Order: sequence, then C-alpha cells, then structure tokens
Amino acid sequence: MAEVLGGRARRVWRDASLSAVVAGAVAVVVSFAGPLTVVVQAAHAGGLDEALLSSWIWAIAVGSGVTGLVLSLRYRVPVVAAWSTPGAALLVTQLDGMPYATAVGAYLAAAALTVLVGVTGWFEALMRRIPAAVVSAVLAGILLRFGLEALRALEDAPAVAGVMLGGYVVLQRVAPRYAIAAPLAAAVAVAAGTGTLSVGGVRLSLAEPVFTVPAWPGQALVSLTLPLFLVTMSAQNAPGVGALREAGYAVRPGPLVRDTGVASAVLAPFGAHALNLGAITAAICAGPDAHEDRDRRYVAGLSCGALYIAVGLFGTTVAGLFAALPPALIAAAAGVALLGALGGSLAGAFTEARDRTAALVAFLTTASGVTLLGLGAAFWGLVFGMVCRAVLREAKQKANSTKEPVRHE
Repeated sequence: MAEVLGGRARRVWRDASLSAVVAGAVAVVVSFAGPLTVVVQAAHAGGLDEALLSSWIWAIAVGSGVTGLVLSLRYRVPVVAAWSTPGAALLVTQLDGMPYATAVGAYLAAAALTVLVGVTGWFEALMRRIPAAVVSAVLAGILLRFGLEALRALEDAPAVAGVMLGGYVVLQRVAPRYAIAAPLAAAVAVAAGTGTLSVGGVRLSLAEPVFTVPAWPGQALVSLTLPLFLVTMSAQNAPGVGALREAGYAVRPGPLVRDTGVASAVLAPFGAHALNLGAITAAICAGPDAHEDRDRRYVAGLSCGALYIAVGLFGTTVAGLFAALPPALIAAAAGVALLGALGGSLAGAFTEARDRTAALVAFLTTASGVTLLGLGAAFWGLVFGMVCRAVLREAKQKANSTKEPVRHE
C-alpha cells in the first residue's frame, strides 16, 4: 500500500504545473465569490444561527474538496465537485418556516435518489425522459427572484450594487473568468469606503461541525427533495459531465454522480444540502489554460479540492466575513452569480416552440411562490408544467391524426 501511494505521489509531483495549480485556485475563487452568497441568503431565510451556517459552509466546502480530490486522483481527470447553487436558491424559499431537522431529512432523501441513479446507470436515461423545457422553466422561476433582488439592491446601496452589476457586465466582455470575483472585490472596497462594511466581529477560527439528527421529511419529500434532486441533476450534474466530455474526457457519469450522492448523504446532517459535479469550475480546470497536455490537467482538480478543504476548515471565519457584508452587496453578488444560470434556463425553457406554453406555466407557477396543500411552488411548477405539456402534445397528436389525407388527382 505504501509503495502504491508513493508511486501516485511521485506521479502527481511529476505532472504538477503552476498553470494547473492556478486554474484550481481560480475555480475556488469563482465558487466562493458568488455561489456561496446564495447559501448565506438561504441560511438567513431559514433563521439559522452562525454555528449552523459555519457547519453548512464546512460541510459543502470540505465535502466538495475531498470528493474532487478522490475522483481526480482515481480517474486522472480534473473532476471538480461543488455544492448545488440552484439547490441553495431553492432553499431560500423552502427553509422559511421549515424545521431544520426536516430539511436535513429532505437532503438525505435527495442524496439517496442521487446514489440510486448513479448506481443503476439511470442518470442519462432520466435526463432524457424528464422534459428539459419544464425543468429549465422551474429552475428559471427559482432563480428569477435573485436577478430582481440584485436590481432592487440599487435602491438601497447604489454605489455598492452598481459596482457589482456594472463590473460584471464590463468583465463579461474583457475577462469573463473574473466577472464575479473582481467586481465583488471592488464592491467590498466601496462598502468599506462608505462605512457599510463591519469586520470588527470577524475572527480567524476553525469551524465546529454541528450534527443535526435528521427528521422524517414528510411533505418535504415532495416539496423539497424532488425539486432539489431534479435541479441538481439537470443544472449541475448534467452540465458537469458535459464540460468534461467537451474537454475530451470520456467519463462514465454513473460512478461520478454516485460518489457525489454518497458524499452528500454523509455530510447532510452537518448541513450539506447537495454536492454535485461542478460545471463552470470544471470548465476552468479541464480547459487548455490549465495545461496544454490533457493528461496532466487532473492536477487542477487536485489543487481545487485541496483549496476547498483549506477554506472550508475555517468555515466560522468565512461565515463571519459574509456577515460583515451589507445585505445589498450580498443580494447583488448572489444575483450576479446566478445570471448565467438564469439566462441559460430561460433559453432552455423556451427554445422548443411546441413546449413554450408548458414552460411558461411552469415558470410562472414557480416564480409566483404559491403554496398549495402545504407544497411549495417548485413542486407545482413541475406538476403544472408536465401536465400542460402532456395535454397539449396529446391534443396536437389527435389533431394531426384526424386531418384528412391530401389527395393527389
């Protein structure tokens, strides 16, 4: 065993390069600069205290890091694990009024579904069978509020939010990789200059994981588990596999999805809502900027994983830093971080003309925030969208079958 480990260590050392290490570092910055603000918003919406938020950050960061490290080393592929940003966006509405132990039970159920589709090989079949337009519309409905709140932040803090939003637009043109991190740094500087940044309570300390005994989720199996599972599969794992394949890696998605599900299940009691394959971060680590030799880019995955762990261990400090930011900055950063996902979801929802009505119903239902029979808007968006799609397609098929055949005389 020692000889095997020694051989792997020597190979990693031989394959390591500065460009790959930097690519992994950039992926971590991108993850923490934007998507983590969504987690912070969800924690605030659910009324979680700093200890639970710190444990949540610890769980998703360390879990992503360990999972990415193990998979990158096992397959010699730059596998980047991450937390589900759309899933966290869903929690902004779902955690309000839901007992935290019930939410943890729902996380575990979603992780079990993830393991199931990974073990059985149903992942790709599931993605083909679920109407992509409806799922994209539901995701767009979940994300819409973040884009709107980012713009509303201009009323409360025009300088801070303006720098965040304006910087994002400019850097999307000249340096897309830094379109979130750089404006966030500039907005923090503006907040400090205007006296709205309060870092007096921030301290350097290790996170203390908090174990929560899961409760039976009950209705949350439908209102939270199912939407969380679907948006994570469609908006995170599917693009994550696609990013690796686009870079030339012939990966089998089943084992990768399975292992992220196992990690999610282990860490759910500590706050991890869903771990999955990274998409944007995977593209950073799997691209030619990481290394010209595709076979050596897995080091970027190792670098990313190690830095995730390092940052996650100080989850209390990270939570304190986000608590020091003005709410308008967090709203603007979260909105900017999700703009790409929102645009992609809208495009996916309304691309097919025959599915547009169903997608619109799903989008509006989800965005409305309606609760019926104790079940949330994301669930009803899925239901109404799929029913509408089935009815309209059946009606169209009947109409086509009753048309008289054209006679040629």
